[in-house]
Amino acid sequence: MSYKIGLVGKPSVGKSSFFNAATMNEVPEGAYPFTTIDPSVGEAYVRVDCAAPEFDQTCTPNVGVCRDGTRFVPTKLVDVAGLIPGAHEGHGLGNQFLTDLNEADVLIHIVDFSGKTDIEGEATEGHNPRDDIDFLENELDMWYLGILESGIEKHETKYQGADAKIEVDLAEQMSAFKTNKDEIKQIILSLGLELDTEEWDDEDREDLAREIRKRTKPMLIAANKMDTPEAQANWEEITDDPDYDHLTFVPASAHAEKALKNADESGVIDYMAGSDGFEIVDDISADQEAGLEQIREFVTEYGGTGVQQAIETALFDVLGCMAIFPGSANGSADEKGVFRDCFILPEESTTSDFAYFLHSDIGDGLLHGIDCRSQRQVGADHDLEHRDVVEIISTN
Repeated sequence: MSYKIGLVGKPSVGKSSFFNAATMNEVPEGAYPFTTIDPSVGEAYVRVDCAAPEFDQTCTPNVGVCRDGTRFVPTKLVDVAGLIPGAHEGHGLGNQFLTDLNEADVLIHIVDFSGKTDIEGEATEGHNPRDDIDFLENELDMWYLGILESGIEKHETKYQGADAKIEVDLAEQMSAFKTNKDEIKQIILSLGLELDTEEWDDEDREDLAREIRKRTKPMLIAANKMDTPEAQANWEEITDDPDYDHLTFVPASAHAEKALKNADESGVIDYMAGSDGFEIVDDISADQEAGLEQIREFVTEYGGTGVQQAIETALFDVLGCMAIFPGSANGSADEKGVFRDCFILPEESTTSDFAYFLHSDIGDGLLHGIDCRSQRQVGADHDLEHRDVVEIISTN
């Protein structure tokens, strides 16, 4: 399983810059609409404190790397085409955008908090980032509403005498969003609605579409260009606004992250992605030093550039995933080393879920698990926690 994080937003807000900074890929960047036409998929990483030192071991990662006790575990990052108002009606690259978007498990909405791009991605001054946040949520809600309406219509036009349940029909219609009839039913009831579409008015349908969207496409706001005074002023106003309490915000500067990674690769500085500081290790010009010191002020104040933090917050906090290490209770290792793997699993995963994640045969033959820290045997329905080290005992 590899989770996909979708980068969304209007054109020219720095999505491609964010993507490049996170993956160090070279997709086109530019301050003009539709720089990204086809979705770019790259490998980003989330940091996990490595479990190996707790067992007096040195890990040998099968994928990713381990640096100073921090494991970098790969995840997929997708930069999709810029979205403009009316995308759900096919405007701009709307249909393509929404199709690409549906592959993502969680969304990072890149917003230009400096207010220097208007709603269609053109250069301007004093644009309110609230408009960007609101328009993207509305576009997604209208997209969901269109699909929901189709499901309601199919439900209501079924032949007479059919034992039709609205949650079953809507779950079938919206299956691409990785939902199911139980979740749909729970959402309907949570909004105080009857399981009878004839009782729903237009507002009820919009509320239902919005809630399904929130549950199936959770979102984080990456407040990009936070190294500008305009963005910092907007941050204070917007993040204190109760209208946005349902969203998680992370301050970010994709430009700063890319600059630091480039300098690290060239040997000018020593920098680890996500760190709140760096060390200059080579001779540089006065101008280069001045530029790096400006970035240092930003990362010191905000605890990093925000690029790595946004990816990790989206995956672990917004989506609720956890990292699990397969282990061996007796400490044995093969010739390939120890702690070779670290897997990202959904929230509320159990020992049984982990066994099936490893292989269906292992799940079918599951006897129990062993918590390698406590040496305690755990059952199939035992709830796992982030950074658990678990050995699976199976007949297969």
